[in-house]
Amino acid sequence: MAIIKPFCALRPVPEAVPLVASVPYDVVNYDEAKEHAADKMLSFLRVTRAEIELDPDVDPYSKEVYEKAKENLHRLKSAAPMVVDDKPHFYLYRLEMNGKVQTGIAAAYSVDDYDNNVILKHEKTRKVKEDDRTNHIITTGAQTGPVFLTYRGVAAINEIVDRTLSGNAPLYNFTANDGIKHTVWMISDEDVEKIIEEISKVKNLYIADGHHRAASASRARKLKMETNPDHTGSEEYNFFLAVLFPAEQLNILPYNRVIFDLNGNTIEELLDKAAEKFIINKSWQKQPSQRRSFGMYLNGSWYMLKARESILASSSLSKSVAETLDVSILQDFLLNPILGIDDPRTNKNIDFVGGIRGTQELERLVDSGKAKAAFSLYPVSVDELMKISDAGEVMPPKSTWFEPKLRDGLLTHLI
Repeated sequence: MAIIKPFCALRPVPEAVPLVASVPYDVVNYDEAKEHAADKMLSFLRVTRAEIELDPDVDPYSKEVYEKAKENLHRLKSAAPMVVDDKPHFYLYRLEMNGKVQTGIAAAYSVDDYDNNVILKHEKTRKVKEDDRTNHIITTGAQTGPVFLTYRGVAAINEIVDRTLSGNAPLYNFTANDGIKHTVWMISDEDVEKIIEEISKVKNLYIADGHHRAASASRARKLKMETNPDHTGSEEYNFFLAVLFPAEQLNILPYNRVIFDLNGNTIEELLDKAAEKFIINKSWQKQPSQRRSFGMYLNGSWYMLKARESILASSSLSKSVAETLDVSILQDFLLNPILGIDDPRTNKNIDFVGGIRGTQELERLVDSGKAKAAFSLYPVSVDELMKISDAGEVMPPKSTWFEPKLRDGLLTHLI
């Protein structure tokens, strides 16, 4: 049984929304974050990535950065201005990209559900990134970025969503610089109990994106409990900010790979070795159109790789759902044995490029000499994600890229 509750959002006044709302903190590097916020003193990146206002040599995980984030959040409250709703609400958050729409419920979700695997994960988290957001939450007293959750849709909730969309004026309705439309509504008070009741019948929710945010909310709750002798379990720190979308509405893009060194192989040797496990043909196609196929960009040319039946048979014998994914097949039969990438989480010879950047980014990196090879993948399905989560398994790193992204700064959960 999943637990959901309304909350009093900290949010900008409508006219300030386009200036405050920012891309998620973890989809841009330092230089990109600085550029995004350059002419926007109200940008929420000044809270989520406060290091952009400090000397470039400052450790981004230092106490100075988190104190700056706290200072900037306080400044934004008056400068934007931002307001706190006078009573708890559920909110609807709709994203529209290229004509495709997805609408989720923004609410406070139970940390206990996360800890007890009612909310299921499919990725491992890195301690350094957990430390970062935990320190950010504790210092600012706020969860500034929502976790992206999904579930198998419920008809009764879909009816409430449809009624809200058709009968209520939105709080916010704006199109960001990247062309993605963001619209937020406040759900009627009369629907709150029905949403709580229907979600309580749901066996599992799933983290689609935001594993480090969720893990950090759990760690922050533990720290707050330890320093609160009057802890009851009802405090706001026992819940975390998330938006819950029906699985059937989601759009997953591939998470592509670039390789910096061919591990001592010439291009010809790489192709010869890969041909033992894959059928290889030069191709005008840059992105695979079906599972078990991979695009490879080398020396100005694209190749299409199709996994041979022999390796598909060996993969299907595994009891692990995750090991049958395309990202696992590429890793197990090419990246590791030929290019020496034993652990993609730590190996310095690989980097990952979100599908939203397209194959042109792969070409740019190789053509510029920054990378030697690039691989484009077919996207993982939501059904595969859920099956892996249900089985208690972990996906290989950087397996899914969800698009469009939720914006930070629209709804903040104060703890």
